[in-house]
Amino acid sequence: MKGKQTVLVVDDEEKILSLVKSYLEINGYTALCARNGREGMSFFEKNQVSLILLDLMLPDFSGEEFCRKIRAISGIPIIMITAKAEEADIINGLKIGADDYVTKPFSPRQLMARIEAALRRTVNNEPCQFLQYTDLIIDIERRSVKCGGKAITLTRDEYNILTLLMSRQAKIFTRDEILEAVKGDDYDAFDRTIDAHIKKIRAKIGDDSKPPKYIITVYGMGYRIGITP
Repeated sequence: MKGKQTVLVVDDEEKILSLVKSYLEINGYTALCARNGREGMSFFEKNQVSLILLDLMLPDFSGEEFCRKIRAISGIPIIMITAKAEEADIINGLKIGADDYVTKPFSPRQLMARIEAALRRTVNNEPCQFLQYTDLIIDIERRSVKCGGKAITLTRDEYNILTLLMSRQAKIFTRDEILEAVKGDDYDAFDRTIDAHIKKIRAKIGDDSKPPKYIITVYGMGYRIGITP
């Protein structure tokens, strides 16, 4: 039901947040309002969000970076709302994972129609709720992990890393790719940080590194889920 759907609005303009929040609630949605990217990521991690409305010009990091972080772990619909109206900006937004693009100033009624359309597409496409490899299962909506039927407690970064690996089980992810997806370009860390996270994930899911059952080390390259060729 629409009344159970939550829309996350990430924008640093109070007037925009207030206007959009009012229209969302009138139309039966729950609205979560974040004034910067970090607050938006925190809301996303702690709530079951159905759609994101995202401004591109945020005070801490760009909306493009926010979009890339979300796309690394989720296929949730993202509608960008921004004053950037150049064709190149729109094309770039769509290329990095946005589902739609609305320029300011905008019609609130038209925005609601775009939200409805994006959510209908999501339902019709039946996005995957679970990621699974043998008995390792991630419930995307609940952000929960089970291995061998046992619930596994992971930190935020551990969950994001495991979800990234599980999302494309045939792909070898380099440490740089994993680090960028989890922390972003502005995070000052070494690639061995990822090795430490992988070690902890393996310990929690009972994965022996010699030989591993779930997370495979591809020497000189990175990590992947599943059996090496």
